Amino acid sequence: MLRAEGLDAAIIGICRRYGQEDVILYDEAKVIEILQKMDMDYEEAVEFYEFNIIGTWAGEGTPAFCFRLTDVELDRITGSIEKWVNQDKKDLH
Repeated sequence: MLRAEGLDAAIIGICRRYGQEDVILYDEAKVIEILQKMDMDYEEAVEFYEFNIIGTWAGEGTPAFCFRLTDVELDRITGSIEKWVNQDKKDLH
């Protein structure tokens, strides 16, 4: 697994997917906080993150970055999934 240099404090876990190697999972908000501590303002940190970190592919072991959803966003996603599953069940009967 590859690590993003200087961002160990933002590691929150490991991502696993079938048929692919595990990769380190970073918290996007924590990464931006670390960048701000490196003397960047918020906008500079976000731009650097998006261009230099998210925009980098280093092969199969390239780390993953997590954008945490709010409760409202989670409800929208889970509600959509439940609606889709319930529609599938109706179609089967």
